[in-house]
Amino acid sequence: MNKAITSFALVAVLTGFAMALSLAVARHGYPMGVTGVRRLDAIASADTFMPLAAVYFIAAMLMMVLPLRAASLVPTNAADTLHWAVIALFATIVGCLAARWAFGQASAPWALLDWRFLFVAVVVGCHAALDQFRRDVLMRTLFFIAFGAAALACLFWSFRF
Repeated sequence: MNKAITSFALVAVLTGFAMALSLAVARHGYPMGVTGVRRLDAIASADTFMPLAAVYFIAAMLMMVLPLRAASLVPTNAADTLHWAVIALFATIVGCLAARWAFGQASAPWALLDWRFLFVAVVVGCHAALDQFRRDVLMRTLFFIAFGAAALACLFWSFRF
């Protein structure tokens, strides 16, 4: 967990610096600053997180179904990588919003109140407890169904009210 927090903080700071540089260049009227801001804003939303969460939940479903030896391939090559991608994406979002707030956009942090960011906590929490889910046949069945529902929701539901 310490490694996840450190990685999150480092990515958020680096993204904040990149967004601050882009905002400063854009403030001086250079078009490449606007391009940088636009590119960082394109990934700084909950919408870009949803496909990653869906693929993570599909990998978690596989870990619930596959035998232990075959399932060891999935966390090493898929789930762990997706877990870090989710952390990096959320840190990117936080860094972009922190830079916007530092440049005078006081309403920027309110974007973090989007309820779809709860999927970040769900993915990180599931990754931390994934080994516990596999210990009992009933738990494996229940979490297979839960991960399947979460994957389908992330892929096909718009999450807009």
